[in-house]
Amino acid sequence: MASADKNIYFILIAKPPIGYMEAGEICFIDKDLYVEWKKGNNTDPLPVVRMGRAMHTDIDALLLRPLSLRSAELLLALESNIERLVALNDSKALEEASNLSLDSRVYVEYNGKWLKGVIRYIGNIKSCSFEPITGVFFGVELQGEDTGKGQNNGSYFYKTYFTCPKDSGIFAPFTRIKPMDHKPSAPPLPTQSSPSMTSTEPLNVGDRVTFFGDKNAHHGMVMAINDSPDGKMVLISTDKDVEGKQGGEMTVPLDCVIKEELLNKDETEKMDTSQSPDMGVVPDSEEISVGSLVQFIVGKKIAYGIVRWIGFLPDYPEKSALLEVEDGSGVSDGSYKGKQYFKCPPQSGLFVKLSICRPDDRFSAAKEEFNGNSDKASVYVEEENVPPIRTEDVSKRLIGQMKGIQGHCNSCYMDSALFSVFSCSSVLDSLLFKSTQDQTIQSILLKSIVNPLRKHGFVSECSVMNLRKQLQNRERCPTYTTDEKDPEEFLSLIMQEILSLDPPLKLCSPSESGHKEQSCYYYQIFMDYNHHLVLPTVQQLLEHSFFSNSLKLAEVPACLILTMPRSGKSFKMFPKIIPSIELDITGLLADGPQPCVLCGQLAKEECAECFRDTLFSDTGFKYFCLKCSTQVHLHKQRRCHKTRSLHLPQGFSYSQSSGTDSRTPPREKLELFAVLCIETSHYVSFVKYGPRDTDWIFFDSMADRVGESNGYNIPEVRACPEVGQYLHMSLAQLANQVPREMEGVAKRLFCDGYMYLYQSKSMSLYR
Repeated sequence: MASADKNIYFILIAKPPIGYMEAGEICFIDKDLYVEWKKGNNTDPLPVVRMGRAMHTDIDALLLRPLSLRSAELLLALESNIERLVALNDSKALEEASNLSLDSRVYVEYNGKWLKGVIRYIGNIKSCSFEPITGVFFGVELQGEDTGKGQNNGSYFYKTYFTCPKDSGIFAPFTRIKPMDHKPSAPPLPTQSSPSMTSTEPLNVGDRVTFFGDKNAHHGMVMAINDSPDGKMVLISTDKDVEGKQGGEMTVPLDCVIKEELLNKDETEKMDTSQSPDMGVVPDSEEISVGSLVQFIVGKKIAYGIVRWIGFLPDYPEKSALLEVEDGSGVSDGSYKGKQYFKCPPQSGLFVKLSICRPDDRFSAAKEEFNGNSDKASVYVEEENVPPIRTEDVSKRLIGQMKGIQGHCNSCYMDSALFSVFSCSSVLDSLLFKSTQDQTIQSILLKSIVNPLRKHGFVSECSVMNLRKQLQNRERCPTYTTDEKDPEEFLSLIMQEILSLDPPLKLCSPSESGHKEQSCYYYQIFMDYNHHLVLPTVQQLLEHSFFSNSLKLAEVPACLILTMPRSGKSFKMFPKIIPSIELDITGLLADGPQPCVLCGQLAKEECAECFRDTLFSDTGFKYFCLKCSTQVHLHKQRRCHKTRSLHLPQGFSYSQSSGTDSRTPPREKLELFAVLCIETSHYVSFVKYGPRDTDWIFFDSMADRVGESNGYNIPEVRACPEVGQYLHMSLAQLANQVPREMEGVAKRLFCDGYMYLYQSKSMSLYR
């Protein structure tokens, strides 16, 4: 990561129309890249990197406000995006905070009171090594009569930043700090009333807006936008004036006005789900409406479905509901007596009496959570340990809507990662059963996520949110319940810091004097720009990356997690990447027996300079027996090559006469079991669940949605056998495929692949 002063920093002042970024997020761009962007067409999106992410995201420059390095550090100390947007408008407070230094006398807000103190520390208290900057906090030692009214002795999370008497230290962001010559009269406004974006969103006459005057939020309609010596002013007809009377008019600076339709308010109206009147529809009940997930009794079994229509059927007096039922247990395609009420797959539609439907109790906890009743929400727990879903059970247990893991509030990275790792594979199951000090998180992972997923094919967002809250409460990251992360960051956190799993990947750099091993949890593929690859396979990318970085595998990994190379504005180095269903790692092993690329006998030498020579093979490291090496390097173009002698594995020996071993060295291969893909900041995943080429499923935790701010996401798992036909195509055929014309979801696999997960058939993580 580039150093802090090599970047330009921004704050997002409005939510983009597409994607999962939120107003108030801090992002940055390399200065050189920014200069290059300025030279071009300034209407192009700006490729910025969000804090906490490793990828570029293209954002309209109109939605970004530049920040100084110090302002970015100060704002980053505020945990919520809303707090940052409110603080952004107080330019005086930002300037004052930037000028504060050690030993400055200040007031610090704590528990609603302003206490006297002296600044003893200025800097970061939540270190994050992979970020260019971190939030700047102020460590204050309380003085005089306020001594002993604080919260610590200058230490935070077992690290000492300054020393002071017990309960006389406070760490606070700049919004809770004021210089002594600027005594605050009242605590800051509560953040729950703060806006979620600023006034830079274009306004028009007639727009509904919100603005803040004195200590309260006001609402009204834009009547006019006028120029003045102090800038643009907005004339607003308010719902209530400052005295609480109806219909007052106020003139407010444009910078203080927020578009009301874009606020993330709990009072957002529910989506209108009414149907056309010619279908005999009646108003939906308050509890069950079109789009509701319901359950009902069929014989002695509970069945589940989604309400697609509510109304009266011909010749039937009682109100009916058309359900799209799970598991294909319906009797129609949504038609009744020749009339189509809703189009659904054959044997998926079922008309029932509305009175027998009840809300789906698998989702009742999530509903309470969405309605803000988190104290009433319960998390489903499955005590029985369940093995991965078998190939023959996938279609009936996993396929359909409301299947997989339900997404909520930027959780797609976590949903996709958990589904990929645990639905149909056991390679990382040691995480669930190993001895650990953090049994709470392990128990949530096993009993509330993995077991329900494998037994019922569904996990409520409440279970995932419970895991996110536990991660946040342990100070691992203060934004785990709100912000989007990278899947490799989440998996590394779980494996390394929480459950202390031994790293599954061991790398080394071979040399004449031996090699030193280094362990890691995943491998990021890096490519030099001399690779000449156009339509690469994962096999080729891994081999080129290992070759460029002089790396080898110290041992066969039980699980290999690879993230793809990225570059440029689109963040993609290649328009398509071909998944390697089998990854041959024989040539990547440092001490394994290697076959000669020409005759197949036991090799004795490696030639790194022959790596890119396609005469022998299209990919792979080039190993030769003595006889073949001599012949190959007689050519005038290869006479200067320097070969390296290979270490002879135990149990193999070279014949004195021929210099070879008659046995053919075994090949080590890993099999692909999942792929995570990303497009427009949204993660989805593909899982290879069986041995056939067509055994693929596609998972999206936010495939559909019911309602708006008080609604919920509908996850979906679908079969995608079309993937198999593309994997059988030649390179020329694949190169000619137009992504938007590829069948089903195959385009996502080939064009958006980000993380590839491989497992060994013979190795195990149970040690």
